[in-house]
Amino acid sequence: MPENPGAAANCVCLSGEAYADCCGRFHSGGADAATAEQLMRSRYSAFVLLNAEYLRKTWHPDTVPADLELDPAMEWRRLDILSTNRGGPLDTEGTVEFKAHYRHDGERGVHHETSRFVREHRRWYYVDAVRLA
Repeated sequence: MPENPGAAANCVCLSGEAYADCCGRFHSGGADAATAEQLMRSRYSAFVLLNAEYLRKTWHPDTVPADLELDPAMEWRRLDILSTNRGGPLDTEGTVEFKAHYRHDGERGVHHETSRFVREHRRWYYVDAVRLA
């Protein structure tokens, strides 16, 4: 399992911020994401770091899978946020389109999707996604 980056290390979501000031504060429970994009970035980082507990915690209770197994052979390499629609601090829903570049068993690929999020009781949750070609 990959180790969490040090507090001063750059965040694996490639925001340009230190891990502790970016996704690390969400992973540790020190803060909740204020926007759908922040939640998207923190969930990507959780996939990189094989943090299934955080992924389940941020998945909407109506759509969270009964079982979640992360593949340690999957190397997430880069996250590109392509667009956001709503998903701000005062919104109750939003979408984030992104591409996540990966390497798996020596093969390179891109996971492209639009994720849907809802905000309930001041917390953002991942609901579901549409996978794009």
